[in-house]
Amino acid sequence: MTVALIGFAVLLILVFLRLPIAFAMGIVGFAGFGLLTGWKPSLAMIGTLVSETALNYGLSVVPLFILMGNLVSRAGLSAELYAASNAFLGHRRGGLSMATIVACGSFSAICGSSLATAATMSKVAMPPMRQYGYADSLAAASIAAGGTLGILIPPSVILVIYGLMTETSIRELFAAGFLPGLLGILLYLVAVQYAVWRRPQDGPRGERTAWPGRLRALRGVWGTLLLFILVIGGIYGGIFTPTEAAGIGAGGAFLLALARGVRSWRDYYEVLVNSARTTAMLFTVLFGALIFSNFVNRAGLPPGLLEFVAGADMSPLMTLLVILAIYIVLGCVFESLSMLLLTIPIFYPVVQGLGYAGMGPEEILVWFGIIAVVVTEISLITPPVGLNVFVLAGVLKDIKTTTVFKGVTPFWCVDIIRLLILLLLPAYVLLLPNWLYH
Repeated sequence: MTVALIGFAVLLILVFLRLPIAFAMGIVGFAGFGLLTGWKPSLAMIGTLVSETALNYGLSVVPLFILMGNLVSRAGLSAELYAASNAFLGHRRGGLSMATIVACGSFSAICGSSLATAATMSKVAMPPMRQYGYADSLAAASIAAGGTLGILIPPSVILVIYGLMTETSIRELFAAGFLPGLLGILLYLVAVQYAVWRRPQDGPRGERTAWPGRLRALRGVWGTLLLFILVIGGIYGGIFTPTEAAGIGAGGAFLLALARGVRSWRDYYEVLVNSARTTAMLFTVLFGALIFSNFVNRAGLPPGLLEFVAGADMSPLMTLLVILAIYIVLGCVFESLSMLLLTIPIFYPVVQGLGYAGMGPEEILVWFGIIAVVVTEISLITPPVGLNVFVLAGVLKDIKTTTVFKGVTPFWCVDIIRLLILLLLPAYVLLLPNWLYH
């Protein structure tokens, strides 16, 4: 364990020196594995790992879901989702912010990316909120917080990677993420109401839309609803595998883009390039994390942690609280995907052996996957990293990151409440997968 802990210390130093996290994990993992086993075995390990990971059929779902999200974004469906949400909620105090939350949750259900959801919705939702006099802090915070739903509500790329790393059923993970995602939307709406209760001037009422206008707005989102039912309904119903669903979803998104007038070759070229760039970034981080994971496994960290937990005589709940505290601290330093890829190989053997709340080994891995993603969501909007906040600051040049961090406080507070609910009531997370598959 000492060697592994030294490796973590070196990794943190490299991250603070602004070396990209993927390369930092790869370098430390290669060097640590080489010191333990020799340099030739370390080189062979990297070659084998990269080739096997790149050829892993299950990972083909990642670029396909990314392509689906980019096609949906280019088709402009985010604007229609916002219009439909605004038609029902915009007349309430803070209603435009609540409409933004609902639209983000809906868009993330077919996008699967938090950063893409936040960046896209900032262009759609920010202008009308400013038009009606919303405070920049509340407006930007609702977009940043709503964007975090993209990594939980299925289809989620992070849940796919978690499932492959822990050999957990991806369709059960998708089913388990649905109800916590809905809970997240409801609690974010509560956070908006709290914010406008404290400062009513931050979220004035918008115009009320009559029922004929609401029905017209709903007709504009039929394509989004159909695509979601096709992809997620097909997975939940066992009609096709997640990989097949990703291919069908990408094809459906392409047809939807064509139907909505996206005909330019340049548009599709940019979609493909952006999808390839995002996929390459994800796989680079994944390679680095797996190399580092091989090193810490070789150094005996997971078995050492199991022995430590057994020797410390901590209850399963206390052990989980310690793990979650580590996640929250790491979230202040690491980007969300890197943090999950770095820690999951270390923590999931510990969690699997806890026997928490009477869950079996398979159930607890499904539940822990959702818990880990929710903790990651919190890290996306908390200082000093708060990646969604920095994405917004990059898109909205005239808003400072401090303004967004100020407005986002109620949202990460309700995220903590949601985390505690999911921690203390595992049955809520497992309700849908148990009903569908057991």
